[in-house]
Amino acid sequence: MSEQTINSEPVRFELLTPHIALVTLDRPEKRNAINPAVASAIEAIVRRVEESAEIRVVLLTSSEPKVFCAGADLGAIAAGAARDLETPTGGFAGFVFATRLKPWIAVVEGLALAGGFEICLACDMIVASQSARFGLPEVKRGLMAGAGGVHRIAGTLPRNIANEVLATGDNIDAAFAHRFGLVNRLAAAGEALSVARELADRIAANAPLAVQHTLAAARESMGQPDGAARTFASTHVAALRRTEDFKEGPRAFVEKREPVWTGR
Repeated sequence: MSEQTINSEPVRFELLTPHIALVTLDRPEKRNAINPAVASAIEAIVRRVEESAEIRVVLLTSSEPKVFCAGADLGAIAAGAARDLETPTGGFAGFVFATRLKPWIAVVEGLALAGGFEICLACDMIVASQSARFGLPEVKRGLMAGAGGVHRIAGTLPRNIANEVLATGDNIDAAFAHRFGLVNRLAAAGEALSVARELADRIAANAPLAVQHTLAAARESMGQPDGAARTFASTHVAALRRTEDFKEGPRAFVEKREPVWTGR
């Protein structure tokens, strides 16, 4: 498997720059529904990204502008492959519960529903176009959004807004999601990837280990009391102090030059 490009369907991988990867869901005929092949492919890509010394940010998008991801492939479930939509290390889609340090940005045009929305919620940021719609319709079918949807949306949106989204199962539009902080950047239709690329460039310009430890501390501290949160942050600060980049940043500032990050 080449780090430069993975063209095997139904998920495509490419490097936009040495530090920014683009992952594209590519099952347009199935509305990018997650089947065992997709879950396996995403899990492999997460692993490769984490092992890469160069990749700093990942953009996750769709080849189909009308649909980001419609969730689980019901055909695969009907065929008895429901368990194969999850992987042992990544959970649903090989992604929603994956252990990772590199930041992922969901780039959404069109619909992100059920498990597709849960994939977005598992990312660290979301950039969406005005045409995007998000929804967890599980309650309409007697189900529950158990692949991270319930607890992540409750931790992102205000309580009452989250409860309404969960209890009605109705879709919300991108402008609504942006207003309440679920979406980081709102783009014109067809421009979400361009806007997300600008955000990725800004992240990739920073010290990669500092970004990774900072986001890890933020994830671990979420919902924790202040004392526990300080402990999580202190652990990551201690780890960061042992890196070369921790010394390079202040040195570059004193020498009035741009820092050269090594990721070590």
